[in-house]
Amino acid sequence: MWLAVTAIVVPTESTQQAIGYPSLFLLVLFGALVPVIPTGALVSSAAVVAFHQEAPFSMALVFVTASLAAFLGDAALYWLGRRGMKSKNGSRWLEAIRARAPEDRLEQAQAKLGDHGIAVLVLSRLVPAGRIPVMLACLLAKWPFRRFARGNLPACLAWALTYQLIGILGGSLFPEPWEGVVAAVALTVLLGAAPSVWRRVRSTA
Repeated sequence: MWLAVTAIVVPTESTQQAIGYPSLFLLVLFGALVPVIPTGALVSSAAVVAFHQEAPFSMALVFVTASLAAFLGDAALYWLGRRGMKSKNGSRWLEAIRARAPEDRLEQAQAKLGDHGIAVLVLSRLVPAGRIPVMLACLLAKWPFRRFARGNLPACLAWALTYQLIGILGGSLFPEPWEGVVAAVALTVLLGAAPSVWRRVRSTA
């Protein structure tokens, strides 16, 4: 998957041509609804290209595009989940959320949400595989849509900024954009895999 991201981003000379801001928006939006796209890697890759352009406007546009798409995608998924909670038969979206939230992670998310509220929602987007369990905990706690949206906005801004900084770091280490893209994607993959590897190590210890 990350090879596909690299192929999309590297060949052209500008951020607009490299991935296209509309493409970045749609991919991050779709990735928020159906978590099968490495959205963090996409944002980091776009940031690498913008960094090598030395264009502050491009960097700002990547940030705005990514954070807005993530926010709208999360908002749509939460709205669909609330509809499923109110329906007698549920919904496929609610079932999809439940399927991606293991029982132990959900219990942890519910406990932390009860203790810390919106702060947990903000942090959940920065923790790999933390977004869905916390979103489901919000649904089960019957948070109104507006309350979820207020907490999710800073969460999406922090998420976009974090992965953009990863891209800037990758871009600053290598002279060629494609090298920075590979480094940024590799780093995001490692960050995403680290929690699951740690849990396996602890379970076998």
